[in-house]
Amino acid sequence: MELDSLFRVVDVTGVVASGLLGGAVARSKRFDIVGFVSLAIITGLGGGMIRDVLLNTGFPVALTDPAYLGGALIAAFVAYVVRLDGALPRRALAFADVLALGCWAATGTIKAAGLGLAFMPCILLGVITAVGGGMLRDVLVGRTPTVFGGNTLYATLAMLGGAETWIFTEILKRPQLGMLVSILTTAVLGVMARRLGWMLPEPVELNLRALRIRPLGPKASAQRLGRRLARRRAKAEAKQDSHPDLDSVDDAL
Repeated sequence: MELDSLFRVVDVTGVVASGLLGGAVARSKRFDIVGFVSLAIITGLGGGMIRDVLLNTGFPVALTDPAYLGGALIAAFVAYVVRLDGALPRRALAFADVLALGCWAATGTIKAAGLGLAFMPCILLGVITAVGGGMLRDVLVGRTPTVFGGNTLYATLAMLGGAETWIFTEILKRPQLGMLVSILTTAVLGVMARRLGWMLPEPVELNLRALRIRPLGPKASAQRLGRRLARRRAKAEAKQDSHPDLDSVDDAL
């Protein structure tokens, strides 16, 4: 399969997967069909549209390729008519989430690399593609975006997938393999992070008062100097006791 065709398939797959997640949020909020469609489109297409606007390469692909908008609408309809409750649907949604994460981290990175951007901008565009739609969805429904913390690894996995894709694309010249590795890595690690509760560390508090160095006054300085001289004198006496001079040796003989 050619890169353009594979790129399109992977990208649309991510749109459908994330559109289902948007529809699931709409159902949890008891929205009507307009809410389902809106959240599915925003979740499925938001990150890619932000990426395309930043790259300034023309109209966003979501507006020029009917498969993208069609995939989001299909996902909205499925979420509207199918109640995604229970253990199995929830696991499927969680897997769809990490699957879409890997898809978009790869496609965003490859698209940025194809325009000649360096490593860090490529990874940034990959992460924006992967998490941008979810952030917009969470803001619209009044929730703190998942990528801000307090949840299992998300943006971190997108960074890892983007880095892998960039290495395979720019160094090894195997972009198709890079897509596959990114999708597999983020899917496996994403599922493990949810099962095992992997999270980034929370902020630490550094007690600066305990680390503050106070200047010594004249009395304290004199006491410290006296202790230092006493230690030197004791070391000198110990050295002399362990190594007697020649006169003492002659007397002993």
